[in-house]
Amino acid sequence: MRIGIICPYSLTVPGGVQMQVLGLARELRSRGYEARVLGPCDGPPPASFVTPLGNSLPTSANGSIAPLAPDPPAMFRTLQALAAERFDVVHLHEPLVPGPTLTAAVTHRYPTVGTFHAAGTSASYKLIKPWLLSWIKRIDHKVVVSKDALELVQSHLGGDYEVLFNGVEVEQIRRTPPVPRAPDDPPAIFFCGRHEERKGLSVLVQAFARLDVDAELWIASAGPDTARLTAQTARDPRVRWLGRVTDEEKFARLRAAEIFCAPSLGGESFGVVLIEAMAAGTTVVASGLDGYRNVATDERDALLSTPGDVDELVGSLRRALTDRALAKRLRMAGTERAEEFAMSALADRYVEIYHDLADA
Repeated sequence: MRIGIICPYSLTVPGGVQMQVLGLARELRSRGYEARVLGPCDGPPPASFVTPLGNSLPTSANGSIAPLAPDPPAMFRTLQALAAERFDVVHLHEPLVPGPTLTAAVTHRYPTVGTFHAAGTSASYKLIKPWLLSWIKRIDHKVVVSKDALELVQSHLGGDYEVLFNGVEVEQIRRTPPVPRAPDDPPAIFFCGRHEERKGLSVLVQAFARLDVDAELWIASAGPDTARLTAQTARDPRVRWLGRVTDEEKFARLRAAEIFCAPSLGGESFGVVLIEAMAAGTTVVASGLDGYRNVATDERDALLSTPGDVDELVGSLRRALTDRALAKRLRMAGTERAEEFAMSALADRYVEIYHDLADA
């Protein structure tokens, strides 16, 4: 079976959807399926099974800046690739986002799976609803990654959807060697996410400044708030700005850190990065968003605080660093929880869907 997986976001820019697309393709190929990924690439493709569709254009979406390719050249390359590859099944992630996925949804005539990731609000669902209602009918099997994603798309466009949580390459994370640490190094708190308001990095920076426990803060990635927050922490030698990191380095730092902190303020449909931290054996401290509660439970496998509440976040970080018994219990429960979201289990279900559609 030839499976085409199409991503609307640049595959060379870190992101949750991109990780799902590439991880699923790797799992399918390990089982002998001819899976190829199509999507924008700003530079060399990240894997040999990726077909690049051109560069991305930074586009405002869902309170963030998304690396999309809605331009005519990318659409033309998508049509060329689909004609050349002759896939048995096409799997579209965020199928109604302008660019390669929407192009495929509108024009492709082979069996099609669509996975919806976004949660929160969507201006496009409101503004161009009549067209979206027509295009979504072209998708044979519709999937959402969480109840929050289901609420968004169903409230605007209706229809039937299967809920399939995102998957994590658990074994790959556990095989990654941790970043080397000296015995006298302070415990590390790790943040990895776009530096913008909705990710809550500013809240974490404020909380860390008030933290009265010996620790250091690792901050990965970049974004519009980087310059301001870098200047704000310039005199604090405990804060380390890492810039953009590869998936391998992210996993290595998750394996080495004492805490992974996700202080997001909203717009999260699913906490993949929390599951990655749990798989790495790291204590999770995060905001109590509905999207994060899909995977984490306060006091059982994570410490969840009110989004934007600096004092609560300080308290959670302090507890995770000083209460060894609590941290051990959370990590053990997190390790078990991560198994429930293994990419292999997600691929099992998608393979069933692909075969059902191809056979029909």
